[in-house]
Amino acid sequence: MPTAATDFHTNRYLDQYGRTWIRQAAQVAAVLAIVLVASWYVGLLDFGTLADGVPAILTLAGEAMPPNFANAQDWIKPLLDTLAMSVAGTAMAVILSFPLAFVAARNTAPHPIVYQVARTLLNALRSVPELIMGIIFVAAVGFGALPGVLALGLHSVGMVGKFFAEAIEHVDEAPVEAARAAGATPLQVLFHAVLPQVLPQFADVSIYRWEYNFRASTVMGMVGAGGIGFELMGSLRIMQYQEVSAILLVILAMVTLVDGLSGYLRKKFK
Repeated sequence: MPTAATDFHTNRYLDQYGRTWIRQAAQVAAVLAIVLVASWYVGLLDFGTLADGVPAILTLAGEAMPPNFANAQDWIKPLLDTLAMSVAGTAMAVILSFPLAFVAARNTAPHPIVYQVARTLLNALRSVPELIMGIIFVAAVGFGALPGVLALGLHSVGMVGKFFAEAIEHVDEAPVEAARAAGATPLQVLFHAVLPQVLPQFADVSIYRWEYNFRASTVMGMVGAGGIGFELMGSLRIMQYQEVSAILLVILAMVTLVDGLSGYLRKKFK
């Protein structure tokens, strides 16, 4: 039979559950309200305007069919440029992010000031879109793949370095304390207690970023950084929409291949 103590604990549990549910419901309602206000502000809820744009989209889609692959041979080198740009940019980001992450993590930074400077640098690199960096580097070093690599690499440092630093901050402290108790130097602690824990996450982040950089490198071509994006922009300027649809299909196929390869690589690094 239930006792008074059991009833008390049950009622207390139900009361706590009710308050938790009400708090969570209020939080969800607040988020939904923010989403609705933002959607209204940018016109996403203006269904009349959206409906008026449908005929123009259908007309444009009709003009893009069927895809024209007549110049497909001319796209091979730009595709290779795009692929090389994404690989080189990602490699540059990983190389620069690796040492920067250790001074941008609270548990491995040598001093709080160094930590703040490193975090500010990562925030600064992350806050400037790669497209803007691409325009700046095109103006600095000229047209071609090099400005695209520099833009992708430096912008990626801001994100890759942040993820690396977050992984370092969440390591298990037990191996770290054991290494310190054994008399290991700070550098030995990093190599033997921290690095083995974070290397799989570093590999995952690097592969994901390469996948992202391949898609981003197609956009870099639109500002003169070479690659298949440059061919896409050229076709758009002369309103060759059938060729545009063909290039988009080629990009879709390459993105699918890169996505499959990145998934395979992630499995290999687990």
